[in-house]
Amino acid sequence: MEVDILEFRVPVENNKLVIVWDIQPVLTETQIYEQLFAVFSSFGPLYLLKVCPNAPLHPPGFYALVKFYSAAHASTAQRFTDGRSLFQSSALKVKLSSKQTPHFLSARNTPLSHAHCLELANHYLGFSGWTSDIITLKELTNEEEGEEEEDEVGGVTQKRLKFGCLMQLTFPQHGLKTRGAAVLEESFTCSGPDVLLQRRCKLQRWVREKALVQAFSTVLLILLGNGKVMVELKQTSDQFETDETEGVLQVNQFSCSESPADEEEANDEEWNLTVS
Repeated sequence: MEVDILEFRVPVENNKLVIVWDIQPVLTETQIYEQLFAVFSSFGPLYLLKVCPNAPLHPPGFYALVKFYSAAHASTAQRFTDGRSLFQSSALKVKLSSKQTPHFLSARNTPLSHAHCLELANHYLGFSGWTSDIITLKELTNEEEGEEEEDEVGGVTQKRLKFGCLMQLTFPQHGLKTRGAAVLEESFTCSGPDVLLQRRCKLQRWVREKALVQAFSTVLLILLGNGKVMVELKQTSDQFETDETEGVLQVNQFSCSESPADEEEANDEEWNLTVS
């Protein structure tokens, strides 16, 4: 039986990258993106889809980079789309990148963003296939070290906030639980209580998301050839046991209307355009 194993990390392997050429300049970039997404997402979830105009020395048109989480999905998509017209009058050229992934890239273990973690988990497990719970969310201080939480610089108050969070990730249908922890600190100019409230709210949200990402980094999705999905946990030295944390801290929750965007992991990734 064919088995594919997915991790909640940024895919860097070249066998997960599909390159599409000979896209006619009939549609706009946005329309091309929508057409390509509809086609390739039918083979499996996409980590990234990017449409680019051809270089100036080439005929007018576009090419696209399609990054899958699964190498099997990428291979299937290439076989079924190469030489097909799909959404235009002429055939598209669709190939897999074939050059061996550099060692420094294959050794990278960058976790997915919070948004990508949710997307991948919901796709394979469904919205009811997993749950997350806050075990501890606490504002940390440096009183024990004798440090002040506020500094006066040029008559302007500099405030420091630090939060720690412990999240539990549960997969009820598989009988598995795992935990992730994170600590975030931020320094900022405090011009009033409204600024402090907004910063505190944002930092609480960021540290919760960071802890959930850390918990997902211990999870393996095992895709079986019959369409079923199994969940396993990687054994890590810093993994938390269920009874390791005693008690739950009650923390005031702050609402914040402005939500920070998720960080992009793909901007610094080197795309390899060598094809088979």
